[in-house]
Amino acid sequence: MPINGEAAIAAPLPAPAIAYLPPGNAVTDGRALLRNALPIDNPDIRKVQEGLEGLSEWLRSNRFGPIKRDVSKVEKLVSRRRDAILAGVPETQKEAASAWLDDIQAGFAPLLDAVDARDKETIWRSRAALLDRVTQIEESMVEGFPFEVPEEYRNLPQLKGRATIEFTTSKGTMTAVVDGYSAPVTAGNFVDLVQRGFYDGMVFTRAEDNYVLQTGDPDGPAEGFIDPKTKEYRAIPLEILVKGMTEPIYGSTLEALGMYLEEPVLPFSAFGTLGMAHPDDPNGGSSQFFFFLFEPELTPAGLNLLDGRYAVFGYVVKNKEVLDQLRQGDRIESARVVDGLENLVLPER
Repeated sequence: MPINGEAAIAAPLPAPAIAYLPPGNAVTDGRALLRNALPIDNPDIRKVQEGLEGLSEWLRSNRFGPIKRDVSKVEKLVSRRRDAILAGVPETQKEAASAWLDDIQAGFAPLLDAVDARDKETIWRSRAALLDRVTQIEESMVEGFPFEVPEEYRNLPQLKGRATIEFTTSKGTMTAVVDGYSAPVTAGNFVDLVQRGFYDGMVFTRAEDNYVLQTGDPDGPAEGFIDPKTKEYRAIPLEILVKGMTEPIYGSTLEALGMYLEEPVLPFSAFGTLGMAHPDDPNGGSSQFFFFLFEPELTPAGLNLLDGRYAVFGYVVKNKEVLDQLRQGDRIESARVVDGLENLVLPER
């Protein structure tokens, strides 16, 4: 709803209003959510991913026996299913993917040494390095773009892939990955605005602890981006890709469609989720967006009503702690596309 003339997200709902939604052991790490969102179908690399990601549960409870057991399982899986993993990679990417698998296999020995030494910091660091290689392999498996945006929205920028954005703020620098595979129009609009320098110097106009940090409202009467060529407000449709579907739903909330229990591919379940703000009209978004400050006790993963009502288009993946320092009145000093700009497709004029 509009708040002080802004496109805004709705106020938090009380716990009874969300009781009908299914509980679950939801993924709360942005990098993992981005891996899960890749449009690939290779069960072996997914098992490697899940095995490494699952170590976090044992690490938090100092269960070093299960950590060693699961690392050994993943090591055997990579060795035995190497050819099956590479079978999912296009020929042009096979050499690189093979080298990344070599790096993964070489990384198991120091990881197991760290487990034996009960060196948690090294285990976390080694696990992260292995998952970075898994991400590269999974990304290399994507061939082309998985669907066509509807004709009525092809006059808008599209991101046909992913891009990495570096935000320099008044409280520090952080990095986000935006996902065009799941939200090509929303992500394309955002990357285009970043590339234009639209967010440079932009003030955070709304900050609520454990909920949201919002920006993107330009100076002047306009509440969004006015295209300098057309002199018109650029309106972005609500865009949500649901698990099990091959392309996003446009123009309606999942609630309006009666799809209450459907899960978006990109959910509001991670601290630093990037969401697109909009006024009462779900298709009235433009430039205003928010960082979701996920707090498990207040908005449990899988139990919040932002999912299906607002489009998620990415996650902060580095220096998320900066979000804890930012307040209303702080600003984005600059936003830059540091990777993936080649995936931005601008409409023909």
